Amino acid sequence: MEFDVVIVGAGPAGLSAAIRLRQLAVEKDQDLMVCVVEKGSEVGAHILSGAVFEPTALNELIPDWQEKNAPLLTKVSEDNIYLFRGENKSIKIPNLFAPKTMHNHGNYIVSLGNVCRWLAEQAEALGVEIFPGFAASEVLYNEDGSVKGIATGDMGISRDGEKKDSYMPGMELHAKYTLFAEGCRGHLGKELIAKYELDKGKEPQHYGIGIKELWKVPADQHKEGLVVHTAGWPLSESGSAGGGFLYHIEDHQVVVGLITDLSYSNPHVSPFDEFQRYKHQAVIKQYLEGGERISYGARAITKGGLQSQPKMSFPGGLLIGDDAGTLNFAKIKGSHTAMKSGMIAAETVINAIASEKDNDDLVEYADNYKQSWAWKELHTQRNFGPAQHKWGNLLGSAYAFIDLNIFNGKLPWTLNDPEPDYAQLKLASECKKINYPKPDGKLSFDKLSSVFVSNTNHEEDQPVHLKLKDQSIPIEVNLEKFDEPAQRYCPAGVYEVVRDDDGNNPKFIINAQNCVHCKTCDIKDPSQNIHWVTPEGTGGPNYPNM
Repeated sequence: MEFDVVIVGAGPAGLSAAIRLRQLAVEKDQDLMVCVVEKGSEVGAHILSGAVFEPTALNELIPDWQEKNAPLLTKVSEDNIYLFRGENKSIKIPNLFAPKTMHNHGNYIVSLGNVCRWLAEQAEALGVEIFPGFAASEVLYNEDGSVKGIATGDMGISRDGEKKDSYMPGMELHAKYTLFAEGCRGHLGKELIAKYELDKGKEPQHYGIGIKELWKVPADQHKEGLVVHTAGWPLSESGSAGGGFLYHIEDHQVVVGLITDLSYSNPHVSPFDEFQRYKHQAVIKQYLEGGERISYGARAITKGGLQSQPKMSFPGGLLIGDDAGTLNFAKIKGSHTAMKSGMIAAETVINAIASEKDNDDLVEYADNYKQSWAWKELHTQRNFGPAQHKWGNLLGSAYAFIDLNIFNGKLPWTLNDPEPDYAQLKLASECKKINYPKPDGKLSFDKLSSVFVSNTNHEEDQPVHLKLKDQSIPIEVNLEKFDEPAQRYCPAGVYEVVRDDDGNNPKFIINAQNCVHCKTCDIKDPSQNIHWVTPEGTGGPNYPNM
């Protein structure tokens, strides 16, 4: 199938690019065919974010979004920031002393999945074709090395690689330009970065894993519009960095989550179990106790900032959104910057097509992006993440206060963070084991019951989408050195080490059906032995209001 532009991923960046392309085509009276492919069963099925939403980009893209009933329903009414010193100890930080990036006046608490569903409706009304349930599994190249488009994965292939009765071949989608908006650690984006050396001269990308739950709580514990951000316990006990959040949205619902930086060094750390402990902290517990957990999910985030941002253009395409690392970690927000990157991409691409430039390397995108408020925002806050890694949450936040509140991000230096997250792990023998408490089934839960409420499902008889480059490494290297950390960094119970009745003969098991597509294994494996690829289309979580 031939299109002018193919977009991979129906998240904020991809849908904003599609909408802007069609808006410009209408303005210019230009016939432009735009297609979006989405691996989730529907738009929004795989979207997971906090999310406190800054409407800057939306105001530009669809100024009348309120009249069009965009699902921005809960305005932030109050900001609280805490430093947790233990399960029952906390210090409330006066807003005056918090980095100004943590102030949320004028923002909204949203389900980003529902925002994307609404954006998809706006895109389709403008003539964009959206294909949910089709996973882009392969980049197609022209003979000159430029990107020709993508191929969606075959469906109905057995685990052994045989065609089943349900077999349906994938489609080739060709385009003048292909925009990759897969989100954090997109597997095609990863391939393109390597092929075109887009990260040459850049620092390695840095990541966190965000784990989130949606709760229904008693009415007297609910404060619609309240935003709570936290640092410290429980991550501080294991020497890990990160922070938590709790947002009160409409209908007596609360979202609660914990972001663990994937730069942690103790291989015994389990981000999932850290999150279960987090919900027992007194400040968080007061809102959740007596409530009901509705949904669960996990997703990696890119947080390296400008220092880690790859070159975003290559012959025939662009990386946009979190495929390129546009998240602003100082704000713990990325939707508005992802949307803006997609809008700038649309403006760059349509000008190229109008000039009859096909499959070019649109190097002008970098200049257009650099002129935008999105780039300027990331430049102002470029030192937040490295400061957190160098000096920890407390001193890092103190530096951020000086840098952002006093000097407005104009200090004349840029901090470095040159070591990749996977290389930070120490040997298991050098680190303290962590005995996490058993879940109580009220506030804390196990992994399998959590995966159940994420509505995760994959066709069981299909090739495993978690590829090992070397089958021997999990046991012979990772188990020996690091007590195989995949058992703990995966928030869905995908990886297990099982032994015989005598405790011998360890085997590495991959429960691929549990995968929630967070990509943490692809990022944190100390041997870089796990390669995440797309499973059969529609597979994975089905998040309702996350």
